[in-house]
Amino acid sequence: MSTTSAPPRFVPTLTDVVAHSHSQYAVFHGGSAAVDHATANEEQITKRIMQRIDVVLERRLREAVGKVILEHTHELVPRLREEIEALVKESIVQALEQERV
Repeated sequence: MSTTSAPPRFVPTLTDVVAHSHSQYAVFHGGSAAVDHATANEEQITKRIMQRIDVVLERRLREAVGKVILEHTHELVPRLREEIEALVKESIVQALEQERV
């Protein structure tokens, strides 16, 4: 009883371009279990990488947002002081006018 299988009908030469697909991968590497294992492994690696990126991205995003808020706060303080000063002056003028009446 022979354990060797028949050779494929088409064997590419060195000048032929061969496109690989999952089904071809399965045939050459032990069936669909190898494809399933490779896909699962790829998904696990992708998931771990995304988790690491998420942690770094969240930290950097917080730093960037904090920096922008601080810059805007520094820009707002003089403008807020001007507005508050104008409101206080206006309130004083109105209060004095009401006292004169």
